[in-house]
This record gives sequence, C-alpha cells and structure tokens, in this order.
Amino acid sequence: MTTANIKPHQELMYTNDKIPFIHRDVSWLSFNYRVLQEAMDPTVPLFERIKFLAIYSSNLDEFFRVRMANHRNLLRVGKKTKKELEISPKQTVKEIQRIVNRQQEVFSDLFENTIIPELEDHNIRILRRLNLSDEQVIFVENYFNDHMLPYVQPVLLVKHKIRPFLNNAALYLTLWMKPKDDPKGADRYALVTIPSNYLPRFIQLPSSGETHDLIILDDIVRHNVSTMFPGYNILDTFSIKLTRDAELYIDDEFSGDLIQKIRSSLTKRQVGPASRFVYDREMPKELLEFLMETFELEKYDILREGRYHNNFDFFSFPDFGMSHLKNPPLPPLPYTPLEDAKDYFSAIKGKDHLIHVPYHSYESVVRFFEEAAADPDVTHIKITQYRVARKSRIMTALMDAVKAGKQVSVFIEVKARFDEEANLRWGEKLEQAGVTVHYSFPGVKVHAKIALIRRMEKGVPHFYSYLSTGNFHEVTAKVYSDFGLFTTDERLVSEVTRVFSFLETVKVPMQSFEHLLVGQFNLRTELESLIEQEIEEAKAGRPAQIILKMNSIQDRPITEKLYEASQAGVQIKMIIRGICSPVPGVKGISENIEAISIVDRFLEHARVFLFHNKGDELMYLSSADWMVRNLNYRVETAFPIFDPQIKKEIRDYINIQLTDNVKARELDQGLTNTYRKNESDLAIRSQIETYYYIKRKLES
Repeated sequence: MTTANIKPHQELMYTNDKIPFIHRDVSWLSFNYRVLQEAMDPTVPLFERIKFLAIYSSNLDEFFRVRMANHRNLLRVGKKTKKELEISPKQTVKEIQRIVNRQQEVFSDLFENTIIPELEDHNIRILRRLNLSDEQVIFVENYFNDHMLPYVQPVLLVKHKIRPFLNNAALYLTLWMKPKDDPKGADRYALVTIPSNYLPRFIQLPSSGETHDLIILDDIVRHNVSTMFPGYNILDTFSIKLTRDAELYIDDEFSGDLIQKIRSSLTKRQVGPASRFVYDREMPKELLEFLMETFELEKYDILREGRYHNNFDFFSFPDFGMSHLKNPPLPPLPYTPLEDAKDYFSAIKGKDHLIHVPYHSYESVVRFFEEAAADPDVTHIKITQYRVARKSRIMTALMDAVKAGKQVSVFIEVKARFDEEANLRWGEKLEQAGVTVHYSFPGVKVHAKIALIRRMEKGVPHFYSYLSTGNFHEVTAKVYSDFGLFTTDERLVSEVTRVFSFLETVKVPMQSFEHLLVGQFNLRTELESLIEQEIEEAKAGRPAQIILKMNSIQDRPITEKLYEASQAGVQIKMIIRGICSPVPGVKGISENIEAISIVDRFLEHARVFLFHNKGDELMYLSSADWMVRNLNYRVETAFPIFDPQIKKEIRDYINIQLTDNVKARELDQGLTNTYRKNESDLAIRSQIETYYYIKRKLES
C-alpha cells in the first residue's frame, strides 16, 4: 500500500478560495509515512528498519499528545475554527483517524509478515506463549514471579463503580473472562498493568545453539494472568493504551510568575484528558464498548492498532552483536582547521568556518566554549539554550567560565516542549554556579541558536560568534544534519550582540537589523521582500530562482507569495523534510515549484534559503522553518553567508540533495511519496554522497 490510498479528502486540500494548501497535520502524517517507508525498504539493514518502526511510533505518539489533543479539545467544547483550512475539528479528527488507521494496518502487516520472518532468517525468534518450550515456560513463570508481580496491579472492572486511572502511555491488558462457577453467566472484564516502565520490553529466553529466542513483556503477562484471577476462565486478552494531552495550558501567560506556572503545569501533564485510546483491533465489540463506557471515551478518542502498542520500545531491540544488520559506520570527520588549531581564536579571526554535522565532528563547537572558559582574555560568554544534552560539556564549560571570573549569560527557553523539566533543571544548576540566567518571554519562544564571546586583545574588545541551524546538543549533533558558522565578521557579530541585548532586557529600544533576519523584527518582511524581488526579475524576463531547504513550510501568506512567484516564472525548488502545505506542480498555480523530501539515516534539520538576487546569489542559514509559529511567535535568526568558499560548499551540499535518486520522495498533491528518479544511471544517495564529499576535502 502507498499513501496514494490515503489521499486527503477535498476539504483538507483546498481553502474556500480554491487555493491548494494541504492541511498541516495531513502533510505531517504523510511525512511520518515516509519514515515508515524506511522500515519497508529492503535495502535498509534489518535492525535499522526496526529502528524506523520505533521512530514512526515515537513520532505518532507525540503527534497525538500535542496536535490531536488540540483538535480533540476543540471538538469537546463544540467549537469550530477558521484557522488554516476553515474546516471543523470534527472533519479534521475524522480524517486523521482515517489516515492513521490505514498506516497502522501497514505497520502491523510489515511487522508480522516481513520483519518477524526476516529476524527468523537470522536465528532471532520472537515467540508467543503458546510456542514456548517446557524450559522457556518455567523461565517465563519464574521471571513473572521474581520481577513482575509487584507491578501488574490486577483490577476487576465493575460497571458503574469507580474506574481505575489509566496512566499516560502505560500499557495494560484487558481480560475477557467467565466465572468458573457460572460458565454460562455474564462476561466479566479485568485490567492488568504491563510494567514496561520498569522492565525491558524484550526478554531473552533460554535458547539452544545459535538461536536467539525473545518474548515480548506483554506476553509474559498474558501467560500468567490466570494466576491472578483463579476464580475465572480467561477467554482472551487484548492490549490497550491511553495517551494524554501534553499541552501546558498556562492561563494568562502575560501576568504572574511564568516559571512557576510552567512548573505547576508540568505536574498536570500526566493526568490530562485523553487524546488517543489505542486497542487491539481483534478486540470484540462488546469489550470495546464496555471500556469506552468505563473510561468515558468517545468514538473520536479511539484508534485500532495491532497486538502490541508503544512500539517506540523497538529503540531497545537487542542486536546480539550482529553489526552486519546495521548501517555501516560513518564516523564523524574532524574539522581540522579548528580542532587542530594551536591558537583557536586566531583561527576563527582569520576567516569564517562552517561545520556540517553529523558529517563533521561537533568537537570544534565544544572547544569554542572550553577554550573561552580557559582563556584569560575572554571576559563574556553568551548563549541561547533550547534543547541541551543531559550531560553537556558545553554547560560544564560555562560553569567553569564563571569560576574563572568571566561573565556568563544564558537565555533558557523553558517552553521547549518535552524539554521543559530538563531546561528548568539546567537553569537552576547554572544559577547555582553563578551564571546569569534569563528565562522565557510570555507569548513568544526563543528558538535562535546563537552564541557570542567577548575577548580583550591588546586592550580592544573583539567578538566571536557561533550561529547554527541546530541546538547546542552534543547527542543530537551525531544524528541531526545541521550547519554551524564560526565568525568574527563585524556585520554579523554586531547584530548578534543586538539580539542578546533584546533577550536580556526587552526594555531596550527596538533593534534594527541590516544583515540578520530576526523573528519579531524583520524575518517575515525580509523574506517576503526577497521573494518579491525574484517576482519582479521574472516579470522583467530575467533569471529568477529560489531554493529552499527546511523542516516544514506551512505559513499561508508565504505560500501564496510562492504561488505568485511561480506564476510569474520564478523557478522554485524545495527540499522539505516534514510538513509541506504548498502543493507543487498545480497547473496555473504552482507549475514552477518542485519539492522533494529526504528521509534517511540522519535527520535533515538544516534550513537554507537561496535567492538568485540578480545573479549575486543571497544565501541564508537559519533556525526558522516557514511556519506560522516560527514567523510570528518565535525569536529566530537567519544569517547570511558572505564567504565565497563557504557559499560554494553549501551550494554543493544543496546540489547533491537535489540530485538524490535513492532517498528523495516527490511531494505532490496526491501525497504519494513516490521515490524520485532522474535521468542518471548512477544511484545518488545524498547523505552518503555528502559524507564522502567532506571526506575527500579532508584528504585533499
């Protein structure tokens, strides 16, 4: 099956003025299907395919906790919304359920009929309880008694009695039973916890020879449920899971203590209203209706899945040392001009430097802060923090810098979803070390990825800046594809200084920016102006081109501007990993727009904006996608690339991606996610090509 079979309905494809514009959530689901396609791809090593099953499931879980929860809340209160496509929450929820149900069928079929047989080809067996040997039965029963018994919490469900609370994303088995003393009596139901929060999901069984036998934790519970209800015959068992709304609803954000409000809201996140109730599609209708009544669920809350839920647990699937079933390693390559520099700051002062992680090592970024902390001539360090590794050498360097007598300022965005608690902890730790910490603004997220160092050289202050498309995160830098620029260019560092002045005290006069594009100031207006310039050039019969690479594009006014550019003759090429609301190739509207999406072993995260600019190409790297939230409600930065050699390198990276004919999918009106083919007889997989492009430069 392909996503052609789950093309969005008309009302989610066109606005009232008949302009094609794919609903952001439908487009996102199409992106997540591209992730699932990686799990289907027989050329992807088996354990990597299993990892993509986990990524797909993890993505979907977050989607329901955030996006679907919002639609469900609107539906509960009976409101309609005119946002985006002017369609009702009911239509949106119904369409999302239709698409996800189809995708779950694909997921289950893939796992049962492809992944499990291929594992067996490599002597890895996932056994169910009826297939266990006598020795394995003894093991399963002992494991249950020794490790699981305190956590299973069996509960008999009784109609109209107090119902048990279902924890967010916890796994449960529902039991369909008959009393032994009244086998013709009414059906009875019970609930048992599957303790996957405490124990591994995949348990290795005693095996013989070279065979590796596993059992999923759920099936150990299934095997032992009869011991918990000795007065009943167990007719069958079915798994369920409830996902809860993860949004932090902070009332009147513009007054009171924002940090305290966030702390209070975090404690409520795990008890929020239902956003998704998933159940085994084999469950009898009568049991499902009983559960819906018991837990006060509506039909828009429920989604059918396979036998197992929380499939993001596949991240921990054991590999038994079989490295040949994984991707061959691509160890990060050193960026030698900085990593090998004897005088680190002189190396940056001499010229701009670009790193491209994860192909390049992140060591030069870490060294930027460690060198600053140790250098007696450095007086100030400033940095924004959105998402940070749990163990971070960068944060340690900042605390060391304070001990060395330097002034260190960190702006922490505590509203970074699912990183709120981690960021609050880092804020407390940094404050205790003497770092000056600034926290979130009401109504706006700070998403810029910038750092600034002030260094006294012969009595004169000099500024060094690092600007990036990605977070200061040593772990994600190994799997997220991002660009980072080290510079002392006065045109950039002076304006980075102004961004920090704004972040540290919003009472300063409104800042003006000539070179940086900054959210809340000039980001939207300058982007629209740059598109308009290409429109004017095309109308005058001169060459006009725009190339855009980003995670998502969903902003309606920007989309309409791109349509206008296409109709004027501007050639537009887009590389969009996730949401793509504009529809390429529509006659009379977007014939001159082409769009592809690349999903591969690394997560494409960099944002690059290229404008032909009358032959003097303008190139920006950015933290910002072209979404309503980024352009309206965030402090973002887009920074120009001035160095000709660096511009050429980035252009080479973009050209490699534009010629990808292995992992690129066409983005089109039908959401077919068709793998892109071109006239080349040579297979070009852009991420691998990029790695060896950089390696050749290193060795030349």
